[in-house]
Amino acid sequence: MRRGWVAVAAATAMLLTACGSGGDGAPPPDGGDTRVSGEIKVLTNRVDQLSDGTLRKYADRFRKAYPDVRVRFEALTDYEGGIGVRLDGGDYGDVLLIPNSMNLGQYPTYFASLGSADELAQTFDFTEYATVAHQVYGLANIGIATGFVYHKAVWEQAGVTEWPQTPEQFIDALRAIKAKTRAIPYYTNYHDGWPLRQWSDHIGGPGCNNSARDALAATPDPWSPGRDLHAIDGLLYSAVRERLTEPDPAATDWESSKTLMGTGQIGAMFLGSWAIPQMRKAAEAAGRNPDDIAYLPFPALSKSHFCTVVQPDYKYAVSSRSKNKAAARAWIDWYLTKSGSAQAEQAISTVKGTPLPPALKAFDERGVRIMTQTQDKAALVSEIDKDARIGLSSPDYRRKLVDIARGAAPGDQAGYFADLNKRWAQSQRRLGR
Repeated sequence: MRRGWVAVAAATAMLLTACGSGGDGAPPPDGGDTRVSGEIKVLTNRVDQLSDGTLRKYADRFRKAYPDVRVRFEALTDYEGGIGVRLDGGDYGDVLLIPNSMNLGQYPTYFASLGSADELAQTFDFTEYATVAHQVYGLANIGIATGFVYHKAVWEQAGVTEWPQTPEQFIDALRAIKAKTRAIPYYTNYHDGWPLRQWSDHIGGPGCNNSARDALAATPDPWSPGRDLHAIDGLLYSAVRERLTEPDPAATDWESSKTLMGTGQIGAMFLGSWAIPQMRKAAEAAGRNPDDIAYLPFPALSKSHFCTVVQPDYKYAVSSRSKNKAAARAWIDWYLTKSGSAQAEQAISTVKGTPLPPALKAFDERGVRIMTQTQDKAALVSEIDKDARIGLSSPDYRRKLVDIARGAAPGDQAGYFADLNKRWAQSQRRLGR
């Protein structure tokens, strides 16, 4: 029996058929192939790009390279929740984003191999994140740095002009924002949930250790003082505990938070660097200065350096059920290597040799150490995490952390961290690790 997926509710979806112009007999540009044909559905989390016509423009260009391929898009407003329902039902399109909560070992069940790891690693970064038995099942379009999107003008109004170097300094900065501005110092995006998961992307950052996530396989107490997760989750707990976040976490909204950030009503949010252009676009749409949106690293130094973890965003995969796998694969290859979408988003392209985007210029200038995480123990860490029912790649355990911090659930930080350590260690023992 195929292992089921748990999802609270199906996502609201938007559907677009992006047909583009047909072929005119001329050789297709951008390395196209007139032998590839069929209709494919691409599932995406980019509701904004579906609404504003960006995806249609990409599909029109793709159609010029592959005139006999028709592309339809379906955008899920709650991708992580919605895709679980679709995977359970077997209707998950031809091209989709691999959900963060899926165990690596399940990839061959749901997705078609894109090729050997040795071959694809010559062109793309991060292939190891989706490799099973030397076969790659997903390719990321962009790499994501970890840090805080922040409103520089709000911080300057609060008198904070330097990057905080410790969690305590970061909390001091949030206190100053609360005291001297009208902005919400920190916004959790608790309701949508997936932004809370993004804190896990920074494992390895506080200690500037690129094997820190692999080390969790042999670490019985990841939430103890001195560990990365203690620093990461401790900072979030402190911000909520001191009432430096939104008044009602259950009422947060991702889409409106972009406008709130763009107009200086939010001081900071922990998000991948992919969010910078979205916040700048929101500022510009509101008639504000997009250059006020900036990025700063997690407040921890290692040998006088800040560190950021760069890892792939969602990986694009071809459904194992697709009847047009060649067309689906053609879309992935074209989108990653020919569309220019990563550059348009000021993101880190996964195509090897592409320079850093302007959005991360400050990181480059100030010598922030950029590192990728090893993936040697990724499957084992995922297995331990799942057995412990914690969910490093889902928002629920951090939602509980926020609830405890704001007094909506019993307990305190020390007790909750002790419970997480106990569950992690018990899982290791059950699995014989």
